[in-house]
Amino acid sequence: MPTIETSTGPLAYDVTDLSPNWREPQETILFHHGVGIDMDIWSDWLPVLATEFRCVRFDMRGCGRSSIPQTDHHWTMDAMMADLLAVADAAEADRFHLIGESIGGTISLYTAINAPDRILSVTALSTGHRGNYIQQVGGWREMVENDGFAVWTEKMLEHRFYPGAVDEDIYDWFAETQADSSPETTLALGEMLMAQDLSGELEKINCPVLLIHPDSSPFLPVTMSAEIHSLLPNSEMMVIPHAKHAIACSHATEGSIAFMDFVSERVV
Repeated sequence: MPTIETSTGPLAYDVTDLSPNWREPQETILFHHGVGIDMDIWSDWLPVLATEFRCVRFDMRGCGRSSIPQTDHHWTMDAMMADLLAVADAAEADRFHLIGESIGGTISLYTAINAPDRILSVTALSTGHRGNYIQQVGGWREMVENDGFAVWTEKMLEHRFYPGAVDEDIYDWFAETQADSSPETTLALGEMLMAQDLSGELEKINCPVLLIHPDSSPFLPVTMSAEIHSLLPNSEMMVIPHAKHAIACSHATEGSIAFMDFVSERVV
């Protein structure tokens, strides 16, 4: 798997392109995952999208196969955006679609605000824009320090899926990946997210934005996505019924088809 060297260590990424050689060069999608997981959360999106788009996934800093910063690392949205753009540059994607879930969706919105010339569209799943509206994340550090990271991971699985929402092998992979994630990275990213408020800047986003939200996220009520929708004239909102937070995993087919329909209508 290729890596990108950065000042704080390598980032792992992958490019999947199944389009035939006789087609014109395809547009690129860059996928950004959330906390406690890695790029493979997007695996079930690839069968739908990789014949029509170049699909670029990467492990966010501190996650998966990418480097884990020192415990005193200063986490910022600017640095997370820089990582995202570094991956796009390595994949030779001057302009691209962004699909992000959870904090990856927030970073995607932030990038659309601050690097608008690079972004064709944003699709944000289970995404918030105001940290003071996000529920439960503020108690993560106390839970981990008092009860241990294993208790956090077990609780998070309850928040991510309804029973039976995904096949057993997917559930086991998700549980194992989450349990192996860096506790300090997880807590630091959660705290960085809680400090954000993009409300006053969302109006700067000119590209089309698709908001896909679960009806039962324990972290982000549907009203959060509705507020983002109200602040973005060039947006659409889709609510997934009977779903918890990890819809990027549990509803990959629905999400990828919704993206295809959205960009065919909205992106010139």
